[in-house]
Amino acid sequence: MENIAVYTLTSPLHDAEAVSAISDGFLASIFPSGGYDFRGGDFSDFGTHALDLIFVRTGGTEGIFRSLLPRLRESGATEFRLLASDRSNSLAASMEILSFLRLNGIRGEIIHGSAAGVAGRIDELLRVAEAKSRLAGMRLGVIGRPSDWLIASGADYRSVKEKLGVELVDVPVSELTDRISGAAADEAVPDVPMPENVRKAFPGALGIYRALKSLVKDRGLGGFTLRCFDLLDAVGNTGCLALAKLNSEGMPAGCEGDVPALLSMTVAKAVTGFTGFQANPSRIDPASGEILFAHCTIPLDIVDSVEYDTHFESGKGVGIRGHYPEGPVTVFKLSGDLSRHFMAEGELIRNCSGPDLCRTQIVVRLSPEEAGYFLREPIGNHHIILPGHCRTAIESII
Repeated sequence: MENIAVYTLTSPLHDAEAVSAISDGFLASIFPSGGYDFRGGDFSDFGTHALDLIFVRTGGTEGIFRSLLPRLRESGATEFRLLASDRSNSLAASMEILSFLRLNGIRGEIIHGSAAGVAGRIDELLRVAEAKSRLAGMRLGVIGRPSDWLIASGADYRSVKEKLGVELVDVPVSELTDRISGAAADEAVPDVPMPENVRKAFPGALGIYRALKSLVKDRGLGGFTLRCFDLLDAVGNTGCLALAKLNSEGMPAGCEGDVPALLSMTVAKAVTGFTGFQANPSRIDPASGEILFAHCTIPLDIVDSVEYDTHFESGKGVGIRGHYPEGPVTVFKLSGDLSRHFMAEGELIRNCSGPDLCRTQIVVRLSPEEAGYFLREPIGNHHIILPGHCRTAIESII
């Protein structure tokens, strides 16, 4: 079975052969290589594909859709994608149908435009549908509770389960520290310049990495957030290196027990393939929209070079100074109950290395209005910075 199904709505007033000829050409321009299951007016298996498209082929189909809607809703559909051409009043009928859906509190979208634009949006929606499938049933670990200073960074476990299909699992920090002492590092310390105290801490940081991998496997986790500052006293080291490596391996791994940040990273990974850089704004110029984000760990797969230093606040362990390539980025954050989010597309304009902040430091330019959000209505302090402009894709899943 194909991942995409195309169903059709056609008014009996239109000539069937003429409509078919026009619509066949339209579909061929969007799907030049095929790759979809054409179901026509047979909606009996609606909801069984990764992406179901309703091609509104002609005007006069609004009543047909309204009569079908109860059956379509029984399939579990919560939103509808309407495919509209520029012929036979297809777009006008689609607009009426979408307005009807919205009046009834049902989400929907009209996919319309150039063949390339329509094909691109369908590809994006397919990736979103597949991302939702990947999230369903996922287990995310909360290793320790949020750090004491994160007073706004908890989560509503029930809402997360209901809206994303993701289960949040509490794991005591002791379960990790018990594993660290017996975790053998099977990697050599990189032969690159680094301070001697960092070189001495490297084997222990790799041990934390191995212990986390073991815990994740045994607990069946698809990601986690770690109350990492507890490791400073428990083992005299930090999780910065471990999180950098695990994120680059495709495992959403967040800092400081920040659950909303973890959820944001997990959703982003499911859609874009990148977990993103969890960091906090350290300086904001409201007039220019420039924001300096900083943290002591960053996924290794989104940087083009790395330097090793200590963790900034404690002067211990192994911190990461990664050079994040300049160019387009997306800044993203979900609230812990998933009721709101922040999303802005901007430009990473430079990397910094000041001595008074966490090791990885980047400056992102947003619009002044978007930058003002951080001073008026922020969702906690940590935000996720992703490579590229991916606002539309991520918002399709939330």
